[in-house]
Amino acid sequence: MNDAAAAHAGSPLRGRIEAVDLARGMAVCLMIVAHGTNGLMPYSDFPDWGQVPVHAITKFSSSLFFIVFGIALAVAFVPKTTAADWPRRRNRLLRRGLVVLVWYKVLTVVELWDRSRDEITDALLYREFPSFVEILGFYAIALLWIPWLLPLWAKAPAWLRWLTPWPVIGVSWWLLEHASFGGVPQLQAIFVEHPEYYTWGQLSRLPLVLVGLLVGGLLLRCHQTAAHRWLLAAGVACAGVALLAWFALRVDDVHASLVAIGRNDGKHPPGMDFSLFSVGGALCLLALCIAGGTLLARVLRPIAVVGSDALMAFIVHIGVIFIVLRNTLGLYQSVPYERALWWSLGLVALTALWIWLWQAMKRPLRRRREPPAGATSD
Repeated sequence: MNDAAAAHAGSPLRGRIEAVDLARGMAVCLMIVAHGTNGLMPYSDFPDWGQVPVHAITKFSSSLFFIVFGIALAVAFVPKTTAADWPRRRNRLLRRGLVVLVWYKVLTVVELWDRSRDEITDALLYREFPSFVEILGFYAIALLWIPWLLPLWAKAPAWLRWLTPWPVIGVSWWLLEHASFGGVPQLQAIFVEHPEYYTWGQLSRLPLVLVGLLVGGLLLRCHQTAAHRWLLAAGVACAGVALLAWFALRVDDVHASLVAIGRNDGKHPPGMDFSLFSVGGALCLLALCIAGGTLLARVLRPIAVVGSDALMAFIVHIGVIFIVLRNTLGLYQSVPYERALWWSLGLVALTALWIWLWQAMKRPLRRRREPPAGATSD
């Protein structure tokens, strides 16, 4: 697990921690279900059972994405920051960020294909933002600056690393409430989010990445010992349950709050209720993946396959939703929710199959490029 892929959207590598792929796969699959249903019909047309529990549960995905991003960095890159070849590894991450940025722009055009040319141009120039592919925009920018900070993270004492998420939360909140960002709301959206733009702020979501870095550091040390892995999973699960309990205790009507969350209330900028529910659920799913380890990843192999190449999963499912289902078959607002949900579940299976075939085709080429056993290089 030593490529930019491991930093969120990679290709199959030796030595991967399969629990990380499984957790990432769960995040992607939940996102595909959310995108598939909402891509074919608006939230207002969802039945009650579609709002709660189905669509509310899909809100775990975004928080799980950010946490797993941090875990992958901690597992694959932080231990290498003192190695002689760290500049090469860092540059590989930076190149990966540029690749993600290109695909983000391509998929922005795909998502907005039926809009006006001006709307597409505005989205490409950051005057507006898409919604379905916007999370790729976060990763593209994050991969261009976070790699420079990883050596500092690796050298920091443990107590400082564990404290770091809190001042970041404070700074993000202060900037959201008090900074004008030169009167450019799009700039605010990129850094700390803006209520009029559907985008993920670099600083507002950074605390979740830092949590992932902390969990990843622990996972790296304990994943090979079942008892230690289960202990870590129990701690993560307790944190998730505590956040979900806090959410349930602070709201007057849990069902009504879940319906609002399912409709993205409090998602941008992150509100307290949405954050407690989304992060709490994400931690519970992460705990399940850590506890299950390689065995659970093999049982849920299609989900782990999706998680092994998240960028490809984005390309496939966004292309199918907007090019095939909406523009070619004309299914937008023409199918009931049950059928939209089945289309979405089928899209999860199709994405897993596509990635599996893609990786199977690349294996012979990779084996040909590898030097024979015992060979040495100059």
